[in-house]
Amino acid sequence: MTEHTVALTTSEKDEPRWPTIRPRHAATLIIIDRSGREPKVLMGRRHAGHRFMPGKFVFPGGRIETNDRFMAASNPLHPTVGEKLLARTVKPSLTRGRALALAAIRETFEETGLLLGRRIDGERPSRVPEGPWSEFISHGIVPDLEPLRFVARAITPPGRPKRFDTRFFAVDANQIAHRVDGIITPDSELTELVWVELDQALELELPSITTVVLKELDKRTEAGFGHALPVPFYYARGGAFQREEL
Repeated sequence: MTEHTVALTTSEKDEPRWPTIRPRHAATLIIIDRSGREPKVLMGRRHAGHRFMPGKFVFPGGRIETNDRFMAASNPLHPTVGEKLLARTVKPSLTRGRALALAAIRETFEETGLLLGRRIDGERPSRVPEGPWSEFISHGIVPDLEPLRFVARAITPPGRPKRFDTRFFAVDANQIAHRVDGIITPDSELTELVWVELDQALELELPSITTVVLKELDKRTEAGFGHALPVPFYYARGGAFQREEL
């Protein structure tokens, strides 16, 4: 296991401090389009009125909800992904790892209108919770976990208004099975969506961890985008992110 530090930006060091809270489990999905000469990623601008990272460009994502643990999927996580999701956790849980992947797909649907998965072939799955998952499946799509890559993990530093233990997943854009229009509005959580090349994405207004993950993603695509590549894990110690490999 390797470890080194990644300094926080000056602006983040100068942000107001809040009482330390326990981070919540969350997941993010990076959709990458590798069909052209240069890979592009989908990014959304957060509403300027948000308390957490207002106006910044991020990947779709959010925390686990209870129903994510019970949603059906057409295929399970790749075994290597499942194994890496268990690393460096206090109470390793295959169910939680699966729920994290489903949370990433659900949040992407809710925030962008994009459905990642496969067309339903045959009968509708019987295990479909009410709420967003019921709406998801109503479009004739069932989530597919096997194509998801686990590409990074990061815990929000102490002293922030919200803290998350976030797993970053990535998936190729060819896994987009359907799109619901009208999700992005001036009043929605994400007010703008852009497909942008990796080097150009680094010029957007980003949280520091997003910048770091984009650089990791660039290396990963050059290395073949495989499941078995090392997964960087970032957490705060002494005012800087520590980096380990899972």
